[in-house]
This record gives sequence, structure tokens and C-alpha cells, in this order.
Amino acid sequence: MPRYTVHVRGEWLSVPCKDSSKTIRCLGKEALRRYIKNKPDNGGFVTLENVTFYLRRCKGLGLLDLDDKLEDALEDNEFVEVVVEGDVMSPDFIPSQPEGVHLYPLLTRIVPYIEMDGESLTTGDLLNLGKGLYKIKLTAEAAQRVKQSRLLIESIVKEKKVVYGITTGFGKFARTVIPVSQLNNLQVNLVRSHSAGVGKPLSPDRTRMLLALRINVLAKGYSGVSLETLQQAIEAFNACCLPYIPEKGTVGASGDLAPLSHLALGLIGEGKMWSPKSGWADAKYVLEAHGLKPVSLKPKEGLALINGTQMITSLGCEAVERANAIAKQADIVAALTLEVLKGTTRAFDSDIHRLRPHPGQVEVAFRFRSLLDSDHHPSEIAESHRFCDRVQDAYTLRCCPQVHGVVNDTIDFVRNIISTEINSATDNPMVFAERGETISGGNFHGEYPAKALDYLAIGVHELASISERRIERLCNPSLSELPAFLVTEGGLNSGFMIAHCTAAALVSENKALCHPSSVDSLSTSAATEDHVSMGGWAARKALRVIENVEHVLAIELLAACQGIEFLRPLRTTTPLEKVYDLVRSVVRPWMKDRFMAPDIEAAHRLLVDQKVWLVAVPYIEKYRMEHIPESRPVSPTAFSVDSISLSNFSIHDHEDHPGKHNES
Repeated sequence: MPRYTVHVRGEWLSVPCKDSSKTIRCLGKEALRRYIKNKPDNGGFVTLENVTFYLRRCKGLGLLDLDDKLEDALEDNEFVEVVVEGDVMSPDFIPSQPEGVHLYPLLTRIVPYIEMDGESLTTGDLLNLGKGLYKIKLTAEAAQRVKQSRLLIESIVKEKKVVYGITTGFGKFARTVIPVSQLNNLQVNLVRSHSAGVGKPLSPDRTRMLLALRINVLAKGYSGVSLETLQQAIEAFNACCLPYIPEKGTVGASGDLAPLSHLALGLIGEGKMWSPKSGWADAKYVLEAHGLKPVSLKPKEGLALINGTQMITSLGCEAVERANAIAKQADIVAALTLEVLKGTTRAFDSDIHRLRPHPGQVEVAFRFRSLLDSDHHPSEIAESHRFCDRVQDAYTLRCCPQVHGVVNDTIDFVRNIISTEINSATDNPMVFAERGETISGGNFHGEYPAKALDYLAIGVHELASISERRIERLCNPSLSELPAFLVTEGGLNSGFMIAHCTAAALVSENKALCHPSSVDSLSTSAATEDHVSMGGWAARKALRVIENVEHVLAIELLAACQGIEFLRPLRTTTPLEKVYDLVRSVVRPWMKDRFMAPDIEAAHRLLVDQKVWLVAVPYIEKYRMEHIPESRPVSPTAFSVDSISLSNFSIHDHEDHPGKHNES
């Protein structure tokens, strides 16, 4: 018999239907009847016959035709909402988020598995888990470790030992011993009381990352969680049942208690939960719709689920990967701008950078040489100003290796910290089965990822800071030798005038966001947690900084391509022409003013999807192989500097044409 889960004015009702040939209207009336029946005042309705209502799917909010048959319009166990005329939306209803649209096919699509062992997860793996490209299963070794640590917890309970978080209260209540009969309630109360976050929920992608990372930590076998509970968490992940996790509320010490508590709350069947099938609904109904049972917490398990740095670290993984992608593409965008502004390649000579051999600086200079005018890739634009009278370029062009380079080195530094963190046990107390004891410590403190992500934000911001100055040079005719604001009929048309203002606004916003949050600390929990990391905000604002950087570089990319239009019929190098062609596949030239925001977003999407890098990297790596034969090839989809051998970059390279500007 089909069953539907119906949301009416803040309540969820399970409505069975014996006859699926009935109409959507009949389902709505039956749901309203059940709602009225449970209300002392009949829910404010005088009679059901006079109620005007409509129904919509919870997933995507699509309206349903009241005259359609149930069997034609709805799947079994679909989630729908009844909206009464006059009620715009039930007050606690959360629309299904558009960020999760790509996760809809997950329930039916066959995807590969990642084996979790708690030791070998990478930042790239976690990002792909967030995107729904993998499901999770536990290795046999990890399962055995989990079993062994759980046996120790059970022996502690059986022997009535006094151990923090297992047979005692938490924080200031650490000296309060709890009766054995109340130990399960202790864990449930912990999860409920600590679910105190505020703000909008994490997107489905970020919730999947958070859940996957917590599973990885539990798989290490130092948390004391039972294998049954861990498997239930894995099943929820694989079914894409994602708890409602407000983004604000963690101080980043004693772990990310509030967000992880919301995560655990959904797993025990309380609070809200999202799935591609249901949209947002009560967790117990979402789990039931996917054939899953709520977790029944046993001693220590509530604490095991909520103690750790997984929110800071999962958001940090996304920040590192996005920072890495935009940093590499920033080199390509800047090289295109240099071409348009008729800059020189001399500043990228390998001998210069051999004398200051920071890995990032050396690599950025190499990329510029591989993209700009050379015997390998001649440029008609470069040839056109071979004998100009300028001596040297502005810092925003000449110093790209030094400025962009340190960003690459910063990303590598942060990646190392985050990579260590995602495979670390961050619980308290730690359960050492081989020693037969639990030990209280401080691995839950988020200072490592917090400091690293503050540093990442400061480093990556510089890509936008220098990019905005290059946009100014492109738009300013006294600096560019191009039409003002890159448009014909200036005055009638404003061109890139306000696009540059947008870039300036984002750079200014980043200046405030780059103030480190981890220099702050507020004592909490009656002074038992008297120094905290504030890492949750460090992670969230790092992502905001990176998104702003992406948008600034998107504007520069558009401006540089527009500048090319005024240099035609001259052509730039082959790799940069490929980048130009990519941009022109989504944004046409700016002949006269038009709605600009969609163009900026289209260019932003190219950068987020890393397409600018993918069209240029074959030429970069071909140039590398021809100049450094002993270096190993790099996959076109590789994005980390550490995947490229940097030890050989001291080889002399004089392939650049020496005549660009008469430098002294």
C-alpha cells in the first residue's frame, strides 16, 4: 500500500493510501483531516469543505495538479507539503536547496566505493565524497579496530569504573557520576543539549563532507563507538540522508560540538534531515523512507559522534582544493592580461628565479614562460611591440611570480596540515584498546586547522588584490593604450567600469575577512574550556575569501579577453588563444552595454570547474617536458604543486625572445 509523508503547518503526517487511483486532492484532504483531528481547536478550521489548498513536492517545490491521480504524479513514499490558502509557507518548512540538485540521481545511480580506514583519506577524496561521486565502506582492519575499542568501553561500563564522558557528565560536570541505568540517556541528552547552532544549514555537499570525515575518524578505532552505530552512519551517508547542520555555533575547541551534535541528532532520528528524495523533512521520516533505523546511542557513543574538528577540517579541505585551483588559473589569467597590456617576458627568465628559488615563485615563472611568447609559441601581439621604448612593466605584471608564488607555497603548507588533520583521531577521551585504558587529552582543539586556514585566507587574498590592479590597468586608457573601460563609443557605453568597481568591492571585503579569527579566544563551559580556536569562523571566512578571489579573477579574465578584441587581427600564443576561445564559448565580445552579471558568473563557472586550467595545462606540461626532460609528466587533472618536481627548475632557459622592451 503506497504511503506519503505530508507536511501541514509545521507537522509531518504519514498518510497511507489504499487506492492509488485517487487524486492529489484526496491526499490533501486526508492530510488536512488528520491534522485537524489532532488539534484541540481543529487547527483554526471551521469546516474542511471550505478550505482552499494546493500541494507541492518537497523536493524542488514543484506544484502538483490536484486532479492528477496519485499513481501518475507521485512515487511511493514521496514527500509533499499541503499549503493552505493564506499560508504562504509553513513556518518551519525549509525548501530543498538548489545546491543539492546534482545529488538527486544518487539514489539510483551506481557509484564506486571508497574504503575508509581512518588513515589514507585525501583532501581530493573528501571533496569528491561531498559531490556524491563515491559511497563509503569500511575496511576489515578498521572494523576490527572499532570492535576492539568498543569492547573496552563495555568492560568499563560493566565494571562501573569512573571515566570521563562514559560514566560521568561533561565539562563542568566531569565529577558527577551517572548511574548505569541512565548512561544511554546521558548520551542522548548530550546530543540534544549540544545541538544549539544557528544560521542557515550547510549545503548538502558540505554536510556529506562533514559526515564522511566523521566516519573516517571513527574508523580509526580510538573513539569507542560500536561497529553497529558506525555502519548506520555509513548507511545514512550512502543513502544521502543528511542532517540539518547550522553553520554557526562552534568555537573550535572541545571540537566542533554544536555542528557535530546536529549531525548526530539527525542520525538518532531527531531534528531535520535532507535527502534527494525528500528535501527537508523530519529526520525520522527521511530515515524511514530510505529503509534506515535511527541510531540508538549506547554509552560513550554520543560523545564519540560529536567530539572533533571535522567541521573546521571538512570546510578546510574544500578551501584548500578551491584555493589550489584558482591559484593555478590566476597565472593563466595574468599571462593573458600581460599580453593585452603588451608586457615583456624578460621578468620571467629562469636565471632570475634561480637566485631566489622559492618553489612557488619558480613554478609560476615557469608557467608564464610556457604560456607567453617563445620559439615554441610565437605571439603576433608580442612581435608588434618588440622595439617599443618602455623599459620595464608595472609590479602587477612583473612581480607575478613573487606574489602568486607565495600563494602556491601557502596552499602547500596548509594542505599538509589539513591532510594530517583529516586522518587524525580528535576525540576525548581517547580509547586505547591495546593498552586497556582511556586517556583524556586535547586532540579536539582546533588550533592547527584554524591557524592554517587564517593563513590560507591571507595568502589567497593577494591573488585578488593584484588582479584588481591589473583590471584597473586594462580599463584605464592612460595605462593600457586601449579604449576606456574596454568598450567602443565610451559615454554611451560604460563597458567594464562597474565590473572593476565590483572587483574593488570584493577586494575591500576580503581585507576585513582576512583578519585572523584564531587570534581570538573566549572562555566557555564555566572556564573548563578556557582557550578556544574559533576555527569554525576561520574555515567559513576562508571559503568566502576564496569565492571573492574567484569572482575578481573572473572579471579580469573577461576584461583581458575583451582587450584582445582591440588588438585583432593580431593573435597571441596558441595556449592563450585556447583560453580566449574557451571564454568566447560562453561569453560573446562586449560590443555595447548589456546585462553583465551573467557574463561574470559564466566566467566564474569556468574557473570553479577548472576549465581554464584544463585547456592550458597540456601546453604547460609539453613545454616542461621539452625543457626538463628528466621531470616526470603531470596529469592534466593534477592541481597540487607537490605533484610536480621542482628540483630541476635551476636549468638555464633562454628560449624567451630577448627583445620585448629595451630593459636596462
